[in-house]
Amino acid sequence: MRKAIFLDRDGVINKDIGDYTYKLEDYTLLPGVGEFLSDRMNEGFEFVVITNQAGIERGLYGHEDVRMINNKIREDLSKFGIHILEFYYAPYHEMYSKCLSRKPGSIMVEKALARFNIDSKASWMIGDRPRDIEAAEKAGVKGILIEANSNLKEILDDCSF
Repeated sequence: MRKAIFLDRDGVINKDIGDYTYKLEDYTLLPGVGEFLSDRMNEGFEFVVITNQAGIERGLYGHEDVRMINNKIREDLSKFGIHILEFYYAPYHEMYSKCLSRKPGSIMVEKALARFNIDSKASWMIGDRPRDIEAAEKAGVKGILIEANSNLKEILDDCSF
């Protein structure tokens, strides 16, 4: 079985600007992300992004905007030799609909576990909100809650994964 690190997107991989990040001009890869993931890749980890994108249901942006940011993340991380297995996102907002895939629901994590034959007990989720950790734990994955917009290399490099 494989082992993975599941990552929230906004605030963990790219800068959370306090509102939805859906325009390329608002996107910034956070410092230390590439280096941190490269080190974890050398330890045998693979990577999956799990993100809520409620702005879609709210009508603020569309699926293509999400794909554009995700593609930019792929491009930026590829410079560090990092490959993202998949980006899973929930386009729903709790004000408009109830959905089990939206975090803290665990469906996105569970889909990745099954699709990529990932060992939940050997895997981790890094998120900047309690709902990220709750979603991971429901699927049997250990969670690490960080402060949004942190440098992963600086704050987590000494952790044993």
